[in-house]
Amino acid sequence: MSVKAKKHLGQHFLKDESIAKDIADALTETGYDDVLEIGPGMGVLTKYLLQKKPKITVMELDRESVAYLRDVFPIEQLNLNTSKEKFEIIEGDFLKKEIQEIFPKKQVAIIGNFPYNISTQIVFKAIENREFVPEFAGMFQKEVAKRIAEKEGSKVYGILSVLTQAFFDVEYLFTVPPTVFDPPPKVDSGVIRFIRKKDYSLPVDEKLFFRVVKTAFNQRRKMLRSSLKSFNLSDSLKEEPIFAKRPEQLSVKEFIVLTQKLAANGI
Repeated sequence: MSVKAKKHLGQHFLKDESIAKDIADALTETGYDDVLEIGPGMGVLTKYLLQKKPKITVMELDRESVAYLRDVFPIEQLNLNTSKEKFEIIEGDFLKKEIQEIFPKKQVAIIGNFPYNISTQIVFKAIENREFVPEFAGMFQKEVAKRIAEKEGSKVYGILSVLTQAFFDVEYLFTVPPTVFDPPPKVDSGVIRFIRKKDYSLPVDEKLFFRVVKTAFNQRRKMLRSSLKSFNLSDSLKEEPIFAKRPEQLSVKEFIVLTQKLAANGI
């Protein structure tokens, strides 16, 4: 039995064993209680996770994949010394589940070969749940992976870069060619890892910070004094040097400073 990849779910099944092992190795060994794999498909990554971790929970939306994992996935044949009690399958949509309902009072590492069409939504959910997610690793479309990991000064540095790096240390690990997937996508993929920062709280109002970052990059080619005009900047504030910069020139720390300046001016 095999599972047919479904275009509407953005499925591209990884078939390269060495890359699956490398993705599993992207997770560190400490800092979390459980591991959640999103979108396991036919379990090529799952079996390497089971070799490393005491328990793996997988969440899968595709019913055909769920049936495969329940009935065919060869735990006994893998000689992993792993019982089915240590391998839990949850049928459902990660974007519609509450992490703490599945893992109450636990720290959870998230990993997966993420469907391209929902990968950024998965990242934003990890950011929203960062109190419970100390580590996150997985495969994205290369362009998205690079954007998340990029630093200021780059043309691909943007909203996703700043909001992720405000709370996590991000590392781009390696590139994966289309040929290792079935069916092959039209673009390269990239594997990245996030490690939550020791201090993952912001010294500013979080909602204001998010609003500033998103508003600034909505007109990324303009100076901040123009892109942030909806904040009703005073003439004196507009003259400060930071407002003569474009958003892609600001580091995460500078975006925090920018937000503090706006808050100090009653915004």
